[in-house]
Amino acid sequence: MSTSKENGIEIGIYTLADIGPDPLTGKTITAQQRVKEIIQAAKLADEAGLDVFGVGEHHRLDYAVSSPAVILSAIAQVTNRIKLTSTTSVLSTLDPVRLFEDFATLDLLSDGRAEILAGRGAFIESFPLFGYSTNDYDELFSEHMDLLLQLNRNERVTWSGDYRSALRDAEISPRPVQEQIPIWIGVGGTPESAVRAGRFGVGMALAILGGDPYRFKPLVDIYRKAGLEAGHSPEVLKVGVTGHAYIATTTNQAKDEFFPYYSNYWSYVNRQRGMGTRMSREDFEHMASPNTALFVGSPQQIVEKVLRQHELFGHTRFLAQVDIGGLPFNKVAENIELLATEVAPAVRKATSK
Repeated sequence: MSTSKENGIEIGIYTLADIGPDPLTGKTITAQQRVKEIIQAAKLADEAGLDVFGVGEHHRLDYAVSSPAVILSAIAQVTNRIKLTSTTSVLSTLDPVRLFEDFATLDLLSDGRAEILAGRGAFIESFPLFGYSTNDYDELFSEHMDLLLQLNRNERVTWSGDYRSALRDAEISPRPVQEQIPIWIGVGGTPESAVRAGRFGVGMALAILGGDPYRFKPLVDIYRKAGLEAGHSPEVLKVGVTGHAYIATTTNQAKDEFFPYYSNYWSYVNRQRGMGTRMSREDFEHMASPNTALFVGSPQQIVEKVLRQHELFGHTRFLAQVDIGGLPFNKVAENIELLATEVAPAVRKATSK
């Protein structure tokens, strides 16, 4: 595959597989149906020419996917060229050996299309589930990341740390098709996370879900500075942006159609986190205004927002989450089509050499 600079930035979609009621019908689909729709969405994205498809990890009954590698392996069988990544793998509570071997297996199944986006996750239920303490939140992540990178580089690994048993000349199998699996760290907004990603010399994926994207520019700057100071070349210090999106023919149509689903999404996500706030139409209008990071509007409006962020960050990848809040699958499919046929070509053209 050619580099993104020649072809402009990569454009793709991702899902966290939330299972929410459709606010217009009151119906909630099953986890089985949700998983089948995710596989169908990936197939559509591949056929439409998008570059990347991502699947997130959660350990709650209101999300359908706890194992991105399993779902992505199913997707590998019905797609041909789209890159397949986790968004994110909760690295603090995953065993790095198991994670690497699962994604190396995905790489074999997909002919070299696997990637790992590791993060600390927005929820903490995986800590008690797998016998870890949230007191070790940062240390676990750093140690597991250090080991994951060694596994990615070497067929045999000798390693020791504080939170898992040591490895002595351990064989790490299977090896992926790619020389190394591309690894990214998901960063929500803390400078420490950006510095860590830079020092490790991995890609940094920014979750920019609202507000003015300009406030994330310092994170990108310190990420690149930390990476260069650690001796990594600028080519490996890639920045990706992820965000919520909804596209329709006109910006007003997009806002009218998406508002019930987006306010629904925030009400149940806030409820999951123990907050009771609801979103008004006024709040939503403000969140979707031209200078913010919420990608709701006509294809032209979305293109302008992506390019404004590209001026700020010089990122090489944009991933849109288009299936939240109980949005019915026909609307998800329409968004994939518009993203692939109207938004992606314009963005690629503007960002290519």
